[in-house]
Formats: sequence, C-alpha cells, structure tokens
Amino acid sequence: MTIRFDRPVSHAAHASRLIAAFALVLCVLVLLGHRFGPLATPNLVLLLLISAGVAAIAVLLAVVGLVQLWQIGAEGGVSAFKALVYAALPLALLVVGAERYIALPELYDVSTDVGNAPQWLKPPHADQIWMTRKTDLTPEDRAAQSTAYPALTGRRYEGAADRVLEAVRQVAKDSRITITKVEGAADIEPDAPPPVPLPRGGNDAAVTDAPDLVPVPTPRPDEEDEVASLIRRNTDVTLQGETRTRILGLRFDVLIRLHEEAETTLVDIRVASRYGPHDLGFSAAIAEAYLKALDAELLGIAGD
Repeated sequence: MTIRFDRPVSHAAHASRLIAAFALVLCVLVLLGHRFGPLATPNLVLLLLISAGVAAIAVLLAVVGLVQLWQIGAEGGVSAFKALVYAALPLALLVVGAERYIALPELYDVSTDVGNAPQWLKPPHADQIWMTRKTDLTPEDRAAQSTAYPALTGRRYEGAADRVLEAVRQVAKDSRITITKVEGAADIEPDAPPPVPLPRGGNDAAVTDAPDLVPVPTPRPDEEDEVASLIRRNTDVTLQGETRTRILGLRFDVLIRLHEEAETTLVDIRVASRYGPHDLGFSAAIAEAYLKALDAELLGIAGD
C-alpha cells in the first residue's frame, strides 16, 4: 500500500503575494500620477504611506509562510519570496523618507544667506491640503540649517554682474530650472555700442549743409558719476524660477540673487519645497548642485 504525503498549504504565503502585488501596483501608479499627472504632492505622500502599510502587512504574512515552510514544509515558499520582492519598493521609499525625516532638521526652505535670505519676487503659494507648515522660518531654523548643511554658502566671482548673469541663466537652463520672473536685470545689461559718426565732407548735400561745429555732450560732474556708480553697485538682480526632481517630480521654487560689489559679484540662492513642512534634504541638494555647476561654468574666476 502506497502512502501519499499531502503537503499543507500556507494560505498566509499566498495571501502575502497578492497583497504585496497590490501594494506595488498602487505605489507605481501613484508615482506615475505625480510625475506625469495631476496628483498633488500631499496626496502622493498619503498614498505612498498607505502603499507602505499594505506592503508591511504582506511582509508579515510572508514571514509566517516562510516559518510554516520551515517547520511543517507547507507550500508557499515561492509566493512568500515574491511577496518580499514586490514589497521592496514601497517599503524602501518609506525607510529612506523616514531616515531623512529623522536625521535632517525640519526645514522646507534653505538659503545660502541665512542672515538676509533673498526675498521672493512672487511668494510661492500652494494648497498644502493636510501637510500644514509654518509660514516663516525662525532664526533657530536658519541656525539648524547652518549646522546640517555647512557647505551651503554663497559664491563670489570676479567680474561684472552682466558676465555672471549670463552664466547664471545658462546653468539654470542646464539644471532644468525654469525662470519665471526677473527683476533688476536691465540695470546691468551691457551698454549699447556708441553710434557710428556721420561722414563729413563729400558731395552729399545733407552733409555739406551741416554746421562745422557740432555740439558735443559734456561729461557729467564727478558727483553725479559717483552717485550713478553707487546705484549700479547696489542694484541686485533677482531671478525666480521653479524646478522638479528628476524621478519623483517633487516641486521646488528657486530664487537666485546677484549683488555686485566693486569688481566682484556675489551669488546667493534660495530653494524651497512647495509642499510640506520637511523637504527631506532635497532643497539643499538642489542648491548645492546648482552652485557646483555654476562654479564649473565660471571656472577660473570663482572665489570664496
């Protein structure tokens, strides 16, 4: 008589595979809807938390299935393994986000000038839905920024502001920063070339009828020259724009300020997350990447 051994089935393992697959599909659809669709960031965060919670349940059931496989040889080991693979993405996003949230200060706005941050030309506004945050950062917040991101400082370049402004715009374009508003740029544009003088002499009647003595404008007094020069030196150029992270599509507002002093130009940048009370360090990363690219663009004239 042949004895047939029927292996028990782990229902927990099979259920974990289905639940983890649901969590993965939800996570992917939410990411695509935010990156390429109309899904707002607060809704993205909420749905990702739900996806991670469902994935965590799937992992627990998968562990139960693996324990049953070890103890009684229950079927479901493959399903439990697939559940762990499916749950990896939602849980990885949760773990990375939680680690950044705990390790970094709760900031959504960073600036290279912590004492006098550039002011928005048009203050950013977005419906925070459930992710409420304080309106203005305190001096304590700026101090926390200096501690967390000590390398985030302004740049001083030798040369006139018009030369630096050209590089600032080019680097912004290369960094996928869309400039939406500019103020003060007209004050530092290069001067127009002098007019070409009219030819004198010849048979042209219009020329022969011209007077021999043409009035020439006299230079302005020295006092006025000094005042005009002082005004030009104290004129700031401010560019405001926006950008999105490459993968997640998180939205950030960017402000770049140029201040000309003597023969140098000081560049400061301010980056703020459009949603939420915590930027998870993305604002500082965007600012530092931009400044490094600007240093490379102006290689050879970068100062401290």
